[in-house]
Amino acid sequence: MTTLTIQDVSRQSGLSEPTLRYYEEVGLLGPIARDERSGHRRYAEGDLDAAQVLACLRAMGVGIEDMRTYQANRRRGRDAAGEQRDILLRHAERVEEQIATLRVHLDYLRVKAALWDAREQADSAAEAQAYAELETILPRLEETFR
Repeated sequence: MTTLTIQDVSRQSGLSEPTLRYYEEVGLLGPIARDERSGHRRYAEGDLDAAQVLACLRAMGVGIEDMRTYQANRRRGRDAAGEQRDILLRHAERVEEQIATLRVHLDYLRVKAALWDAREQADSAAEAQAYAELETILPRLEETFR
């Protein structure tokens, strides 16, 4: 059986060593086997797989409790499929909302850049157009702050 060090798992999962230790402490990983002589953690391939899943969930902003549920459901398999789907769809909705907000911010930044570009070029028609576009974006922008 291949065993991996905490450094190996950190490199391969993208999670820091302190995060791996914390995830073990709160029950998201493990229990992780220990080397009998040194006491160092020795991760199995399944532990690495679990760490990689946790890294993906973490990158998507999934919280500890949902990670815990997701990991428990992975062990349950098909019986937990509906709950897994619901967890993922709930977070997908949150990400969609974030994307929509970022699109408004992007539109605002581009219009403001166009406004300053028009000013630099002394192009009053382009400046007026940028102001008109800005007027349509500002209400959407204000909504993102609520």
